[in-house]
Amino acid sequence: MCGRFSLTVNEAELNLRFELEGGTAPYVPRYNGAPTQKLAVITGENPHQLSYHRWGLIPPWAKDISIGNKMINARAETITEKASFRIPLFSRRCLVPADGFYEWKQDAGKQPYRIVIMNNPIFAMAGLWERWKAPEGGMLDTFTIITTEANAFMKPIHNRMPVILRRDDENTWLGSKDLEEILSLLRPYASSGMDAFPVSKLLNSPRNEGPEVWQNTEL
Repeated sequence: MCGRFSLTVNEAELNLRFELEGGTAPYVPRYNGAPTQKLAVITGENPHQLSYHRWGLIPPWAKDISIGNKMINARAETITEKASFRIPLFSRRCLVPADGFYEWKQDAGKQPYRIVIMNNPIFAMAGLWERWKAPEGGMLDTFTIITTEANAFMKPIHNRMPVILRRDDENTWLGSKDLEEILSLLRPYASSGMDAFPVSKLLNSPRNEGPEVWQNTEL
């Protein structure tokens, strides 16, 4: 799965990398982005604007916001089988910009690791988004991150990983109408391009936010 990630680069770097013209809210670096928080995404609807959506996809027919807590990830292998994901797969795809994601290594006492892409300090994870109307009438935009089987690099840490798009595939992910082409992008990233290092267990709590979560003092 993918349950935490970071996006800490400065705004100018982010805008340059994704050819953005600004955002719907002030940009704030995040060291410990967690489910239920409003985090940055780039949608096919507004590909040159940074938007802020709640992490945890809520289908339009949902009666309660809490369903989003169970839908922070969508499995690539079954994404076309579940209506909650199949419908936005056709028309509401998004990029989830990041400079790292986190996973916990179980056989190391649940030690958190930060995983990064070498020579690519800013990357995009494949996501889906939805717009939900709350019972009281307000609108809420939400998203989920698509995961796939772990590559050889990730397997010693965890058996799942987010779908990390190659830079050349990002526009295709946002704009393609060809389902076969879209599904072909949902594959593990190359092991040779990844690196990982242990970080502080302060990361375990989403209340901890800042560079101190990267300072491993536990090993």
